Amino acid sequence: MKKLEAKVHELKELQRMAEELNTEMDALKNDIRTAIGDREEVTVGAYRITNKAITSSRLDTNALRKELPELAERFTKTTIVHRLVIV
Repeated sequence: MKKLEAKVHELKELQRMAEELNTEMDALKNDIRTAIGDREEVTVGAYRITNKAITSSRLDTNALRKELPELAERFTKTTIVHRLVIV
């Protein structure tokens, strides 16, 4: 059990470090977006930076369930996943 506890401790520490890195990366991305403003493409030294809007369409499953529940039920696929949670 000591080995398992050590692995869990290491995982939690790596997750903490990843969160810190993600926070720093998000801040840098926001700084870059602010610096390039409205431009969709900028070249800075050896780097080409693009910041283009992407439009996507997704099915509104909540509205479908409300308006056509039998159709939503017919096309609903149930899957099982295992989620590892450590608190």
